[in-house]
Amino acid sequence: MSASGLTLVGLSGGVDSSVAALLLQRQGRAIAGLFMQNWNEDGDSGCRAEDDRRDALAVAGRLGIPFHTANFAADYWRDVFEHFLAEYRAGRTPNPDVLCNREIKFKRFLDHARALGAERIATGHYARVGRGEDGWRLLRGLDAGKDQSYFLHQLGQDQLAVTDFPVGELPKAEVRRLATEAGLGTSHKKDSTGICFIGERDFREFLSQYLPARPGELRAVDGARLGEHPGAFFYTIGQREGLSIGGVRGRDPAPWYVVGKDVARNIVYVDQGHDSPWLMSSELHSEAMHWVAGAPPAPAFRCSAKTRYRQSDQACEVECLAHGGLRICFEQPQRAVTPGQSVVLYRDEVCLGGAVIATTDAQLERQFRQEAA
Repeated sequence: MSASGLTLVGLSGGVDSSVAALLLQRQGRAIAGLFMQNWNEDGDSGCRAEDDRRDALAVAGRLGIPFHTANFAADYWRDVFEHFLAEYRAGRTPNPDVLCNREIKFKRFLDHARALGAERIATGHYARVGRGEDGWRLLRGLDAGKDQSYFLHQLGQDQLAVTDFPVGELPKAEVRRLATEAGLGTSHKKDSTGICFIGERDFREFLSQYLPARPGELRAVDGARLGEHPGAFFYTIGQREGLSIGGVRGRDPAPWYVVGKDVARNIVYVDQGHDSPWLMSSELHSEAMHWVAGAPPAPAFRCSAKTRYRQSDQACEVECLAHGGLRICFEQPQRAVTPGQSVVLYRDEVCLGGAVIATTDAQLERQFRQEAA
């Protein structure tokens, strides 16, 4: 097959990328598949790269298309995993999927595709690419329950100009139906969840291999000592599981949630109630913003935002700051907005871009900043 006009499809071994390849082939496109190995298995992770590679190879065989493999594990370790550890070490909660898309799937993969002579790339993400007055646009996937534009907000004009998201127009049920109809072995394969390099293991157990335990106090917001924790970096804002707080004399039986972390003193603060006021914030500041169009629509504007995947759109006002970050004020208080996670902006179906959350105006976070000043 001539490489001219070739689209290289990232075949993950899952149903979505399998159907992405199927749809492009039915359009008469010249395609080939590439399986990316981004993590070297250690035998315990449950991240079964070899099983996925075999599934991807079987799909390529069924479709009769060339199949390639590439090992980006060293790049992933350097550009994604080391950052992941540094963020946890600093007491923040990173989102490695966002960084993986930026550094691996739409940088290393794209470079590899070009080295193979391909002109375009495609993946099984639930998103769409459009064209507007401001250039290429990243659009939400039509299946609202599967939309992955949140994780793709770091893409820019160069990537979107040569990228296809074939399943972005379809509901998940239709994707599985097409895979079954075409006899693809991935048609009923369970969707992957969580972070691949952790797999089925306990998150705390995995992280402790890289971040040594540093026991500290577990306190209520009124200062009462409730117990001990193995390390503040193991916890995230809004977390309920793993606190090991039983019945506390004089307290309601309501569940406890992490509402703040004093990283300097290694203290984790908790409060009772899913909607504790200590979990709420109305404003955040971000690190440098990435704009899909290359620039903001205005110095200040209104739009909607998500501070975590699957969150419903939240109305807000955005102010662009001199250092490239944002000040975002929400119409309604937001629960468990977490530094290290991403805030992603939208106007209707268009994803404007996103940034890492730096700080919020949550009560304890403000208190810690004032004490450190």
